[in-house]
Amino acid sequence: MSEITPDRASLGGTYPLAGRQVARIGYGAMQLERLASNADAATSLLRRALEAGVNHVDTADFYGAGFVNEVIGRAVGDRDDIVVATKIGALTNPGGPLPLRPAQRPRELRASIQDNLRTLSRDRLDLVYLRRLDAGPGLRAENEQLVPLDDQLAVLLELRDAGDITAIGLSGVTIDILRSALPAGIAAVQNAYSVVDREFEEMLGLTVDERIAWIPYFPLGSAFAGYPSVTEQQAVIDAALRLGVTPSQVGLAWLLQRRPNILLIPGTSDPAHLDENNRAGDVVLDADAVAELDTLEPTGVGELQWSQESSERVHR
Repeated sequence: MSEITPDRASLGGTYPLAGRQVARIGYGAMQLERLASNADAATSLLRRALEAGVNHVDTADFYGAGFVNEVIGRAVGDRDDIVVATKIGALTNPGGPLPLRPAQRPRELRASIQDNLRTLSRDRLDLVYLRRLDAGPGLRAENEQLVPLDDQLAVLLELRDAGDITAIGLSGVTIDILRSALPAGIAAVQNAYSVVDREFEEMLGLTVDERIAWIPYFPLGSAFAGYPSVTEQQAVIDAALRLGVTPSQVGLAWLLQRRPNILLIPGTSDPAHLDENNRAGDVVLDADAVAELDTLEPTGVGELQWSQESSERVHR
C-alpha cells in the first residue's frame, strides 16, 4: 500500500494519541466481524478507511476470535503512521450464555497482550485499554474477577517499560478509578457517551483538563434494550433535514464540536456507510442545532446489561 498524506482536517482535525497526531474520526473495527467469511472484503474496507485519511483504528483480539486483528495486521502491516488501539479485560466465551467473559486477573491481562501482539503481527502495541468493567452498559466483573486497579496497572506499567506497549488507556471506568490511575500516565478513556447518554460528563471534563483523549463508544446509541438511538431523536432528524446531511452525521458532528479531545471510532462493514461517517468531519452544526441537541434529555443507561441478542445487533 502506498504512503499517503491526506488532509486530516476533512476528518474533524487532529488530536494527540499515543504520541502521534491522529485524525479525530477513526475506525472502530468490531463490525469487520460481519465479514468473517470474506477476509478480502474486510481488508479492502479497512484499506478504504486508511486511504480516506483514517489513522486511528480501534480493535480487540476478542473481535471475531482474532479475525479482526488478523485483518488489521494485513492492512496496516508495519506502518508507524497508524495508531492501532486494542483492549484487554475480556475474552470470547464460546458456548457460554454471553459472548464475552471477564478476564481481569493479572495473568489474564498479560496473556491477552501477548494474544494481541500475535494476531496483529506486531512487536509493540500502540495503545492498550484496560477494560475495567466498573461502568456499563455491558459486561461486569464479579467474584474473583474483581481485581484491585493497582494490580492491573502493575502489569501494564511493566510491559510499557519493557517496550511491549506504548500507551495505556482505560475503558468502562468510573471517575474515581480514572483519578486513581492518573499517576500511571493515561493516554485515553473509552466510555459510553453520546448526545443521549451523558452520564460521564464530569469525567469528560476531567479528561479535557488532563489532556487525555476521550473516545466514546456507542456514539449513536446501541442495540441494548432500553438504550436510545441518537438517529431516532426528533431534534437530530430536524437538524439533519435543515443541513442536508444524515442523522448519524449530526450525532457524530455534535460529538466533534462538544470537546476538542473527543476522537470518534464509528464502525461499519459497509463502504458507503464508512464514507458517510467520514464526511461527518465536514458537518458544522449551527448555533440553533447545537442548542436543540444540548437540551435533549440524556437517558441513564449505565446499568443496562449485555445479552446475546444485543451482541449481534450492537453498533459503535
